[in-house]
Amino acid sequence: MPTLLFKLRHVPDDEAEEVRELLQAHNIEFYETTAGTWGISLPALWLHHDKQLEEGKRLISDYQQTRAQDAQSMYQKQCQSGEQRTIWTLIQESPFKFFGYVFAILFMLYLVTVPVTFLFH
Repeated sequence: MPTLLFKLRHVPDDEAEEVRELLQAHNIEFYETTAGTWGISLPALWLHHDKQLEEGKRLISDYQQTRAQDAQSMYQKQCQSGEQRTIWTLIQESPFKFFGYVFAILFMLYLVTVPVTFLFH
């Protein structure tokens, strides 16, 4: 009976590819399902044999821990070198986009509050 090993929803493409390669390198037989045309199915990696479940989960867990440590170290390096993007740098990169969002939020708040003030006034 097929066994769910790894859900692929909201998983970056590079991570999904690396997990596939990891499983293939360790001779773990799996197949993949997609989200389908409407995007409502479960994109995932499934095992053909239950006996490989523990090994597959262990491999993926080790991989994800390594990936998380790499991402944290890269973030620390970017912070130390000043390359890490902040809110201020995002505003500087695209001020029109930022002020457009601020205007849109304020406009929506205005549209929500005006009818309420007329009801109770």
